[in-house]
Amino acid sequence: RDTLTSIVGKNLEPLYYRKGSYEGKNYTVDEAYYSYKNGVSNVRQRRFKKGKYINSSFDDKSCIYDMLSILAYARSLNIQNYKEGQKMYVPMATGKRVDVETLTYRGKKNIKAENDTTYRSLVFEVASNKDGKKLITFYITDDENHLPIRLDLYLNFGSAKAMLQSVRGYRHPLTSIVSR
Repeated sequence: RDTLTSIVGKNLEPLYYRKGSYEGKNYTVDEAYYSYKNGVSNVRQRRFKKGKYINSSFDDKSCIYDMLSILAYARSLNIQNYKEGQKMYVPMATGKRVDVETLTYRGKKNIKAENDTTYRSLVFEVASNKDGKKLITFYITDDENHLPIRLDLYLNFGSAKAMLQSVRGYRHPLTSIVSR
């Protein structure tokens, strides 16, 4: 019952994010509007909850991400020199504030998608810097495409998964296919 929308630019910079979610009887909408000027990232956030809006704004010299645009960032990484367990610290819009979260490269794993194809995948995890709680785990193909295969979201009220169903129009050969 939740809807996540993320729009990124040609250089994979976040432009807009929206999360609509039901928590019990309440419907909450978090929005983030991104802008960039003189090497500084700005995010204006707006949360609608229980009939009220809460607005906030943050600036950072680093790019500020959200729950989905962090996936685009990870897809752009060249992990050839990364070691399993290597951590990166990234600012992430949460709806009310910007927190620095931990993006960890967890290595490689074979993942079966909903199209009954098994892919050799790169595994990344985003966790809260405050309490270490997992927020997102995602799997992307270990080839030049870096296609998202599976996304596991750990939410306050449960979890959600998104799985690749089909793929076409990819730019590079799918060398990550283990079996069909």
